[in-house]
Amino acid sequence: MKKLDALQTAALLKEKDQILILCHRRPDGDTLGAGFGLLRALRDLGKQVRIECADEFPSRFQFLWEGLDMDNQPQFEPDFVVAVDVASTGLLGAGVEEKWKDKVDLSIDHHGSNSGFAKAIFLDPEAAAACQIMHKVIAGLVPLTRQIALCLYTGLATDTGCFRYSNTTADTLYTAAELVKTGINSAGVNKKLFETKSKGRILLEQRALSHLEYGFDGRMAMVTIFKKDLEAAAVTEMETEGLSEMVRQIEGVEISLLIREQDPEEYRVSVRTGNMADASQICARFGGGGHARAAGCTLCQPLDQAKAALKSACGAALENREE
Repeated sequence: MKKLDALQTAALLKEKDQILILCHRRPDGDTLGAGFGLLRALRDLGKQVRIECADEFPSRFQFLWEGLDMDNQPQFEPDFVVAVDVASTGLLGAGVEEKWKDKVDLSIDHHGSNSGFAKAIFLDPEAAAACQIMHKVIAGLVPLTRQIALCLYTGLATDTGCFRYSNTTADTLYTAAELVKTGINSAGVNKKLFETKSKGRILLEQRALSHLEYGFDGRMAMVTIFKKDLEAAAVTEMETEGLSEMVRQIEGVEISLLIREQDPEEYRVSVRTGNMADASQICARFGGGGHARAAGCTLCQPLDQAKAALKSACGAALENREE
């Protein structure tokens, strides 16, 4: 695996003509922002580019591909494959992983847990978002347009909780300022992403809070979302995004866990932490990973056993911090 900087990454992309961009499954604002920002930049250079994801793109991010004909993307055999905001091939999702896992030429990522699956990588684990890194790459490709800036701003905002999380640095804010200078409606993006909820999402929050459990004198809180909850709220699993942050807002909670039922005895877990615990270390116990404040994993066992294992890992994390 060859390690690159921003200019080397841009130079490599300029050499290619038919490029495939891969986003991770259950796409969020950062992988989509980075993916569509890069797609627009490369098309401005006259490249043939398409973007793929194992899951459907959420409609709440539709403004990212405004003006693009997503139903008629160019079909070609790529001579270069780029993964954005993807720490391992397992995050590509069913179908996409099987097809491309051994063919990724470049990874542009900000996860310190990146498995090194690509032939070359531009990695900055100190960056708050993949879009923060992508801004530097695109600066070496084309002039920053308003459409590209809108994509990159979306990734920055979503991965920093609208610049509220501890991963927000001076460089993050500088990057955001450069994007806002293009004239994007940042206030409109913030409202859409952080201040607007569907009626189904509100019902899902009500059902989630009915499953709320505490541990360790209120320093840990967990909620479980079952398939029946999604059905009752008439929403997809994408509407669960942000529920772990909602639980983390409870006074005194240092570790929040969102447990989502996938299949019988299979549960996907999102972990969010304050300064008293490392989310990535908790999830690493179960083969997962991520960042210090946000990580995820999957447990394949009965729910009561999964909860017990998670509680044990959270307890160990809190004890280690206290020591």
